[in-house]
Amino acid sequence: MAAALRVLIADPDDLVAEGMRVRLAQCGGHELVAHAHHGKEALDLIPSSLPDLILLEVSMPVMDGIDTMRAIHQAHPEQLVLAHSALTEIEYVNSMLVEGAAGYLLKGGAVPELQEAIDQVMAGERYLSPAVRDSIETGYAYTDKRPDGEYVGLTEREREIIRLIAMEKTNGEIAATLFISEDTVKTHRKRLMTKLNVRSAAGLVKYAIDRRWV
Repeated sequence: MAAALRVLIADPDDLVAEGMRVRLAQCGGHELVAHAHHGKEALDLIPSSLPDLILLEVSMPVMDGIDTMRAIHQAHPEQLVLAHSALTEIEYVNSMLVEGAAGYLLKGGAVPELQEAIDQVMAGERYLSPAVRDSIETGYAYTDKRPDGEYVGLTEREREIIRLIAMEKTNGEIAATLFISEDTVKTHRKRLMTKLNVRSAAGLVKYAIDRRWV
């Protein structure tokens, strides 16, 4: 079991934070040292609270969890972060892991699962809740029937590139349209395939068509 830790939670819901305070105390005597309501506040609190671990919600106002995870990884590369969310869709899970999260813990689990997640992450291992593992194993099919809308898991540029791929544009044509290099387009395609857990451009096209982006 990990020694008592200093934990920062980033979540817009005060009740979630207070509930986590109690659960952390039951789970090895860990201390909730700071509560941020959004990503920018979390970034501001890191230097003063010096957390051993951050529990990071994906869906937050001002700065969502994925952008926050990216910023934390850039500014504090050694900081351990465990995604803590009710979202299990593949684009959210893979985006958090791609940006540097050490694991993905679903909300609502029992104290023993929280303890297991903390122990594994602090030991340098990755922790994924069972439903999250299922999402990754199932891949893109898991989100086939989702309605239209903006997705925190993809950046605006990534959505633009998926639309153009679905319109059968070549890398060169996409680069010219967006005023970026072909190498940048290739990098985006690779990251998109990783985020959505698809193996080909056909999977990206299907994703765009399912959301009626083309």
